[in-house]
Amino acid sequence: MDKATEKLAAAEIFSEAEKEAVYKAIYTRRDVRDQFLPTPLPDDIVEKLLQAAHHAPSVGFMQPWNFILIREAAQKQKIWEAFNRANEEAAQMFDAERQSLYQKLKLEGILKSPLNICITCDRSRGGEVILGRTHNPQMDLYSSVCAVQNLWLAARAEGIGMGWVSIYHDRELKDLLGIPEEIEIIAYLCLGYVDALYEEPELQAKGWRKRLELSDLVSEGQWSAVPLAADTTHE
Repeated sequence: MDKATEKLAAAEIFSEAEKEAVYKAIYTRRDVRDQFLPTPLPDDIVEKLLQAAHHAPSVGFMQPWNFILIREAAQKQKIWEAFNRANEEAAQMFDAERQSLYQKLKLEGILKSPLNICITCDRSRGGEVILGRTHNPQMDLYSSVCAVQNLWLAARAEGIGMGWVSIYHDRELKDLLGIPEEIEIIAYLCLGYVDALYEEPELQAKGWRKRLELSDLVSEGQWSAVPLAADTTHE
C-alpha cells in the first residue's frame, strides 16, 4: 500500500468512564444457562453483536468465521436432543460424588434462549499459506475464539446473556446444521435478554470449582509449575 494512502488514528486513552465500562463487561460477564427471557432480540442489536464478533483479531486477517443463526423451535429441539444424549454420556465420566452434582447442573439454554448462534472456522480461507499461521497452524482456531469473546462482551454491554454449549458430538451437530466436514465448529451459543445474572460464575456458586488465584498462575521469564491447592471446589 502507498504510504500516502495509509490512515492512522490517534491512539487515544479511554476516559475513566469508558475504561470502567470495558472492565465492567469483562468482570460481570457470565455463562448463562437458565435466566433467559423469551423476548426476541431486535435485528439491529443482533447485527451489532455480529459486527463486534466480525471485528475480532484474526491471523493474517483471514477472518475464518461464519455465523449460523438458529431461531426455529423445531430445529432447536433437535439440537437440544443431541446435547442431551451427549450430556448423559458425560455424566457417566465422573465419579459418583461429582456425578451427583453434575446431574443437578443446568448446562445449556438451547430451548429457553430466543437465539442460538453457531460459530465456525473455515481453515482454508485465505489460501494454503497464511501470514502468521506458517508455523502455528492452530492460529485460525484461536482467531475464531476471539470472535466468540468479542460477541460475549458486546452482548453483556447490551444487557444480553450468553451461554456456551460444548457438550455434543461434532458429527451430529454438523449434520443438523448442514456444516461441511472440513469446517470446524468453534462454539454453539445461546443468547437472550436475562432477568438476573449470578454475582460470581455459576459453577463456582454451585460448588463445582473455585476461581484460581492469579498469583499462582504468573511467573517471570520462564515456566514455573507453582503448586496449586489440591482441592479447588467448595467444601
